[in-house]
Amino acid sequence: MAAKGRTEMEVGADGVAVITICNPPVNSLSIDVLVSLKESYEEALQRKDVKAIVVTGKGGKFSGGFDISSFGNLHIEQPKVGYISIDIITETLEGATKPSVAAIDGLALGGGLEVAMACHARISTPTAQLGLPELQLGIIPGFGGTQRLPRLVGLTKSLEMMLLSKPIKGEEAHQLGLVDSLVSPNDLVNAARRWALDICELKRPWIKSLYKTDKLEPLGEAREILNFARAQARKQAANLEHPLVCIDVIEEGIVSGPRAGLWKEANAFQSLLFSDTCKSLLHVFFSQRATSKVPGATDLGLMPRKITKVAILGGGLMGSGIATAMILSNYPVLLKEVNEKFLNAGIDRIKANLQSRVRKGKMTEERYEKALSLVTGTLGYEKFKEVDLVIEAVIENVKLKQQIFADLEKYCPSHCVLATNTSTIDLNLIGEKTKSQDCIVGAHFFSPAHLMPLLEIVRTQHTSAQVVVDLLDVGKRIKKTPIVVGNCTGFAVNRMFFPYTQSALLFVDYGMDVYKIDRACTKFGMPMGPFRLADLVGFGVAVATGMQYLENFPERVYKSMLIPLMMEDKRAGEATRKGFYKYEDKRKATPDPEIMAYIQKSRSMAGVTPDPELMKLTDKDIVEMVFFPVINEACRVLDEGIAVKASDLDIASIFGMGFPPYRGGVMLWGDSIGAKYIHDKLQEWAKRYGSSFEPCSYLSERAAKGIPLSAPSNQGKARL
Repeated sequence: MAAKGRTEMEVGADGVAVITICNPPVNSLSIDVLVSLKESYEEALQRKDVKAIVVTGKGGKFSGGFDISSFGNLHIEQPKVGYISIDIITETLEGATKPSVAAIDGLALGGGLEVAMACHARISTPTAQLGLPELQLGIIPGFGGTQRLPRLVGLTKSLEMMLLSKPIKGEEAHQLGLVDSLVSPNDLVNAARRWALDICELKRPWIKSLYKTDKLEPLGEAREILNFARAQARKQAANLEHPLVCIDVIEEGIVSGPRAGLWKEANAFQSLLFSDTCKSLLHVFFSQRATSKVPGATDLGLMPRKITKVAILGGGLMGSGIATAMILSNYPVLLKEVNEKFLNAGIDRIKANLQSRVRKGKMTEERYEKALSLVTGTLGYEKFKEVDLVIEAVIENVKLKQQIFADLEKYCPSHCVLATNTSTIDLNLIGEKTKSQDCIVGAHFFSPAHLMPLLEIVRTQHTSAQVVVDLLDVGKRIKKTPIVVGNCTGFAVNRMFFPYTQSALLFVDYGMDVYKIDRACTKFGMPMGPFRLADLVGFGVAVATGMQYLENFPERVYKSMLIPLMMEDKRAGEATRKGFYKYEDKRKATPDPEIMAYIQKSRSMAGVTPDPELMKLTDKDIVEMVFFPVINEACRVLDEGIAVKASDLDIASIFGMGFPPYRGGVMLWGDSIGAKYIHDKLQEWAKRYGSSFEPCSYLSERAAKGIPLSAPSNQGKARL
């Protein structure tokens, strides 16, 4: 049985009781820890030899916050609503008859910061992280944070810290008044002891944060700030309730007083714990951490090899984006192109990516120069003898890729990892003409590669476990979330989402409006709808992908002529400033009435007449028609063993395609609707619109037996 978290108390000769939170690795606040903290306080208050209290965390970390794995049990373990917030934090800690000081090092996040704010002063190291990131998990701060933070740093800053889950460093916290003094880690506890005794001797003020008012704006001004925050929250996250609840709770404390605010917070926190949003975001939190556990790779005791130099073939949109991601994490990059013109264009793209960071204040000029100096351009393979990892990012052409990998085998050292950024082509086909198939792996980035957080690592039956471990390590270092998948056309993400665009194209032939489909998808929470996405990726890629699917899954492909027709007229998406939308000004997409002519032609070539029923559909119906085929394909991906587990596909859909995280990912969302409902709808559409909607056997079986789509299966054929 795991050791329970606890606090330890030690009373010094100076009369200061030092209470230390002990619950490694980040001293999270489980119920055990909080009850122990209360008991330690009560003992310190009763003891005659204790004058003051210091609260700190073991091992250089104050506390990372409430123990997330206990969320589900909070209603069972907390004797009543408000027990932690009112009885422990407010009555016992803040209401103590002896002064207390928080000594903060490492991190004080969430409940950790809420404990610190209930102390009568805070002393921190300059680099400690302080913040209330609870909104990332679909809840609000629940231990008094919504009431104390505004009183310590002012309304505007506290809203930013809570609504954006934005932590700050000790230095900024000191400037804002959240902490009272900065000291080095070595002097932290001693400085806190002295401060606590100074309060005792009336040399320093004894401040209860809950009743501070000097940082709060007058009521009228406060209401304006809160209303502006509400408008921003509605704009940024139209489908989310908890940011608005957070603002309401803060307002209650300002209007009706801090005790009323604490009670409103406690009740709101309790109800949000059981919301679908919280359940989904917790699922994402744990699933993201589970993607790097890969059977047959990370369980063999292998250590990643050191990758010191990376070569990238192709300086187009993807190649330059991958190069940017690498240099931002200090990897020297060799960029190869076929001629000077293409090479200069590739380096210009990297410069533009970096300059965009400088403009946004995310990068200094000095850092820009340093990052750029890590890129070397080349037209030949001579320097490839020094590289440890090659990523090929040229156009989707099988013969070209085969030639490149045959060349790489000649010029690269034998330990070199040979990766391809192909998004659809079978890796065995790419490595067919080489003897180094154990070194060949897919490193599929998503566009734009320096911004999108997912890295799909594709492993064939020949890829060595060492290569997978190496690439997982590189993924982590370049701040990507890696997911390891098996080898097949489209791998996991593109294969799952091929039906996203395909269904949309079919429904346009049958009379649905392009822009209405896109609007329904963005309203649902996608960053862009299927047609805006096709424009961004470019029609060339869309057609190449379509050909791959036609070859491998002919029975499930709907052959729309709409994109090829537009391409004949040099409309190929955003890059040509015309696709489904027109782009006249800085990537701003504007609907283009000209596309109607192409749609009419596509319809007549398909021999279909518009279905009047489709004109009447609600946004919910449209979302189902576009996404249920995605769920169907995700079920096939799981059934074939392309993905290790359903939660990996949830992470892939969120980080690869921008599926809304507050819906938990494509499989969790599917389970929230139910396999039977999805199955029956797909069957109905298959009869009406063709075989591409036919439910797969995995979905049919689960619908019949009432088993969740994401429940583990024993029949996976494990392509991994």
